[in-house]
Amino acid sequence: MQIFATPKDHRKAKPFHDHVFVFSIVDDHIWFRNYQISVPHNEIDKVDKGGLDKMTLVEVGPRFCLNPIKIFGGSFGGPTLFENPFYVSPNQIRALEKRKKAGKYAKKVKAKVRRKMHEMENTLEPDEFADLWKGED
Repeated sequence: MQIFATPKDHRKAKPFHDHVFVFSIVDDHIWFRNYQISVPHNEIDKVDKGGLDKMTLVEVGPRFCLNPIKIFGGSFGGPTLFENPFYVSPNQIRALEKRKKAGKYAKKVKAKVRRKMHEMENTLEPDEFADLWKGED
């Protein structure tokens, strides 16, 4: 109520509720949706108190998804109440990508050295037909 309620005696506040906030936990994320309760507005289809079948929910937004990292006992500190074990920081992702690229280069250098060693161990014998087609001048 402290976060989402309209202040008491606010001049534009209405004496009814026309929105529904939905907080759901799916895939270790907190999903937020904002719905408006929609009822017909013409005189013929006036909704009685028990006429819930004519009411519909229309998503009006905003909607967003929260991925909590840590929840503390105080405002900005205190004991850790919750810590997300699946969270990977962007810095760790960047470092991993850098290491992959460095590994790619090291792999190329290693392959080059292996090729040189292979060529040294398996030298080609001189080709006896190399000078066959050279014309005499």
